Amino acid sequence: MAVRLFVGNLPYDVTEAELRAHFAAVGPLAALALPTDRDTGRPRGFAFVEFHERADAEAAIHHLNNQAFKGRPLAVSEARARDDRTTTGPSRTAAPRPSTSADTSVEDHRPFGPDAAPRRRRKPSKGAAKAERGPKRPMYKRATGPIRFSAEEDGNNEDAHGEYGASRQENAVDYDTA
Repeated sequence: MAVRLFVGNLPYDVTEAELRAHFAAVGPLAALALPTDRDTGRPRGFAFVEFHERADAEAAIHHLNNQAFKGRPLAVSEARARDDRTTTGPSRTAAPRPSTSADTSVEDHRPFGPDAAPRRRRKPSKGAAKAERGPKRPMYKRATGPIRFSAEEDGNNEDAHGEYGASRQENAVDYDTA
């Protein structure tokens, strides 16, 4: 009866021919499986090797386990069946998950209803530069002219003149100080 071995810690650039030559030194192989990543097409770092005889498989475990192969120590052990695997997470043989649907029934005891409709997206002009947007409120033009501080300065009052004899009204500045 054929014995299947798990080979771990393989380098990612290993080829099937290199692996077959390495394990053929122990005994004749029945099969070799080198799984590849479906996105990149590169090997996933492990393989399954199958021997016709149990003696050849035990010799491969004894001689090749923790031995360097392309700079990495191999982990060679007898492969376990998928059902016999022990996992730290949830079991793969657990009952299937219930289907998720918009139907909410009394048996579910869920305090919420079906999924809400997606929110509207904001306008892209919200993040536009301030120079592209207009002013937030109307801009008023200031009145120009002499600045009058009180009603007493309207006449020719001598107190309205500064130390140089000029009237404040004549020296008033038309600058916008706001």
